[in-house]
Amino acid sequence: MPRILAVVAAAGFRRHSTYRQATIAGAFTNTMFGFMRCYIMLSVVDVTGQAGGYDRAQLATFVWVGQGLLAVVNFWTPPELAERVRSGDVVADLLRPVDLMAMVLATDLGRAGYALITRFVVPVVVGMLAFDLFLPADPLTYAAFAVSVLLAVLISATCLHLVALTAFWLMDVRGVTMVWALLSGAASGLYFPLTLLPDWLATLLWVGTPFPSLMQAPLDVLVGRGSAALMVAGQVAWLAVVVALARVVQRRALNRLVIQGG
Repeated sequence: MPRILAVVAAAGFRRHSTYRQATIAGAFTNTMFGFMRCYIMLSVVDVTGQAGGYDRAQLATFVWVGQGLLAVVNFWTPPELAERVRSGDVVADLLRPVDLMAMVLATDLGRAGYALITRFVVPVVVGMLAFDLFLPADPLTYAAFAVSVLLAVLISATCLHLVALTAFWLMDVRGVTMVWALLSGAASGLYFPLTLLPDWLATLLWVGTPFPSLMQAPLDVLVGRGSAALMVAGQVAWLAVVVALARVVQRRALNRLVIQGG
């Protein structure tokens, strides 16, 4: 099984490496938005002295590394499973000697690996050249950041797998995908640090939803906001929760499988 999943992940990596023009366009777009977001955030710091507890260097790092992670952590595109359920091709997936969810997660890890060495690197390097970024002195911080990013990718992929599984009941998952995209973007720290929200709302998001684990947690680990061990532990807990939920939903979905199309 591990060997098969490694092959699936490698296939996901190779597949996304063929989209060279899309990669260049995406990296360019993320970089341009990085300048816009960074100047807006820093203008707040210039007026108030800090923003949500972040100083200039921490906030610039939050923005630019976040722009890089935008492509690594998949926020908006559910796996092809939804379309394969609608067409009936999912039957072929179920005949393969690998669990359906494991295959989806392995494929997404391959995609994330390719995004890490392309879409992540460009905005971060540009940000380092144009701004004074916060660079942790402790090597363990970078190790904790890498683990946190891996957990964020797995949590996001599992949640999107749940979105795709709704196709077994709805056939068309575009509505569910739009709701997920709206919530995950606004509540994850993708658009702004969650510390800018009222304390009660930020706490509710951290405790009651997996959204902060997608972006806010890795970025806070990197810039030294809060306990890295606690945030990573929270991500591990949320990964366990969403995986358990996905297993239940997948089992029920397969029990009511209806072949559509030819």
